[in-house]
Amino acid sequence: MKNITNLQGTFELNNGVQMPYLGLGVYLSEDGSEVINAVKDALNHGYRHIDTASFYHNEEGVGVGIKESDVDREDVFLVTKVWNTEQGYENTLKAFDASLKRLGTDYLDLYLVHWPKEGLYKDTWRALEKLYKEKRIRAIGVSNFMQHHLEDLLTSAEIVPMVNQMEFHPYLVQQDLIDFCTEKGIQYEAWSPLMQGHIFDLDIMKNLAAKYNKTIAQIVLRWDLQKGVVTIPKSSNKNRIISNADLFDFELSNEDVQLLDGLDRDKRFGPDPNNFDF
Repeated sequence: MKNITNLQGTFELNNGVQMPYLGLGVYLSEDGSEVINAVKDALNHGYRHIDTASFYHNEEGVGVGIKESDVDREDVFLVTKVWNTEQGYENTLKAFDASLKRLGTDYLDLYLVHWPKEGLYKDTWRALEKLYKEKRIRAIGVSNFMQHHLEDLLTSAEIVPMVNQMEFHPYLVQQDLIDFCTEKGIQYEAWSPLMQGHIFDLDIMKNLAAKYNKTIAQIVLRWDLQKGVVTIPKSSNKNRIISNADLFDFELSNEDVQLLDGLDRDKRFGPDPNNFDF
């Protein structure tokens, strides 16, 4: 198990960059005061990793939240993603500049290809490699790439992705994909760790929460970290943002980690990377 110590702890990417293993996701956080306050609350509480995307239409608010927080930009691990309609070599370079402008920054800590858009993602990756070599991004990666997408990308890539951000929760473990990423030095990262709220309906989670005297969200987020998976729970509620970070005063037993692994049923709550039409 990787060393998990505190809210500002990190996992090391394959290029030596330190990525905080817990972050704030802002999907569906409305641009303006909602996302600004969420980012400020998270950073002022000790978070150092903020994850947005061009598609979320809230990069401006994220940028304002960082500026208005008590934390310097260079101490924040800032992530955004290139959307499918922006993919392709030249389009991605333009999309990157547009994201930077909206975020009010001159570099990114991590830039991700949001989905494996067929016929485009290799050219998109070439653009990310160029931006990385120009030191405009500290790390580059992908999102929603299955093993065959990664294998295809690696046939032409000069740089192995540093991160693969996937839907990940007890109903969708995809251990084979985690193992493949680990073997290639690609850091696995979870989106939708709380199963879009369905995690709260599971009796097994209620039992574990009672056993450890923690919330269901804290149990599943701790499970992510103990599996070596970076995770970015989404919330715009200050109390939940603080609660989601209260993960460092307990540890799940190996048996309970395996118990959660055993819930796997290959069930998605989000789109299928092998079959999406956007």
